Amino acid sequence: MSYIVDFKNVSTVGLESSPAAEALAGLRANEARYFMNKYKHEFTVLPASESRETLDYVNRILQEERDIEFAAKPLETSHFQVENIKWAYVFYEDGLGINVMYTVDDPKKRAVGFKLSDGMEVPKELEGKFKFARQKSKLAGTIRGSFFVIKGEY
Repeated sequence: MSYIVDFKNVSTVGLESSPAAEALAGLRANEARYFMNKYKHEFTVLPASESRETLDYVNRILQEERDIEFAAKPLETSHFQVENIKWAYVFYEDGLGINVMYTVDDPKKRAVGFKLSDGMEVPKELEGKFKFARQKSKLAGTIRGSFFVIKGEY
């Protein structure tokens, strides 16, 4: 069942099994606020168990581009298009959020972003491979993020 993420009243709905549920809920709300402010788009998530296609899409890009496969359990996903950009999100039980930004008409503007919930350690799959910048958020505390540019066609 889908859930529209409320960034005014942050909730852990769908994330309860995560030890970082509160921080992950803040991270998810931060994304929802971004899409509402920039695109007037409601950020909606689905349980990972109901969104195999989105998981497969993100996993394929991670595997083919950087040989990355996460051990953490995926809890939720989101997949949508605003303007000329296709977006896919996966939120993991350990507090990691991944997004794929894939422009339909400009292969130079395609990337995978990693965001670590406040207080989360860098997952072993990413250790030493990426440098993480810090960003302050009223909703999510301190978010650490990194990204890589997608070279292939998906």
